[in-house]
Amino acid sequence: MYLTKEVKGEIFAKHGGSTTNTGSTEGQIALFTFRINHLTEHLKKNRHDFNTERSLVKLVGKRRSHLDYLKRKDINKYRELIKELGIRK
Repeated sequence: MYLTKEVKGEIFAKHGGSTTNTGSTEGQIALFTFRINHLTEHLKKNRHDFNTERSLVKLVGKRRSHLDYLKRKDINKYRELIKELGIRK
């Protein structure tokens, strides 16, 4: 399993403030980014895995929605998170 409890805890501790703050927008975006990167690597090896491709597209849409929300609420946090995670735009 690529996404263990410890990995999730590290992601939320770094971006969400604490390991138990799993509902924070920044933590969710960081988790989505981690999963998107993993699925992208999987699709490079398995080009005909269309179910994973669909999941990836849905995940990118979710992340975009969360980013738009964060941009409306706090533009400075949005800019910091984009830079930290290396997301284009």
